[in-house]
Amino acid sequence: MSDDSARLEWDGGVLEGAYPVRLPVWWARRGEAGPHPDLPGVSGRFIVLRHPKRFLRFEGVLARMLKGPKELRRTLDDMNSLLWELCDGHRDFEEICGLLNETFHERIDPAVERAEAALRQLNTLGFLAFSREEFEDHWPTGPGIDPSGELEVPRDSALDSTPIDGDRID
Repeated sequence: MSDDSARLEWDGGVLEGAYPVRLPVWWARRGEAGPHPDLPGVSGRFIVLRHPKRFLRFEGVLARMLKGPKELRRTLDDMNSLLWELCDGHRDFEEICGLLNETFHERIDPAVERAEAALRQLNTLGFLAFSREEFEDHWPTGPGIDPSGELEVPRDSALDSTPIDGDRID
């Protein structure tokens, strides 16, 4: 599946009726559990996304000469981490917003607008897609999966890519 085919243009204001689903990307959990609903695949821990850098020819030469990193790491804050874990394709946008609101109360107000902005950003970056129907587990959405095959095994022992109950890895 190409990145463009996974990015569904969603009409209208909010993402009503959308099922956000994580695309195959390497991610892991780190840190202690924070506030979170007691649901399968949801830990309340911080999420770290890793993906290979894409260089133009000249940038690649410079990166090799300067021994720059070959990957990007994006560490999500507590609210976006919980949002990430909730986006398994089996919860619709409204349910996700309700769970975020119940968990973070006034910290996330207005939950609908903040969740929509975060989801659209993750979609633009190619980490997440929107479906009009509940996801049927066509691809793995769990942690530690490297669809590019280009990432090295992380040396950071704080990153935990061990699946928990509810994570889909096959």
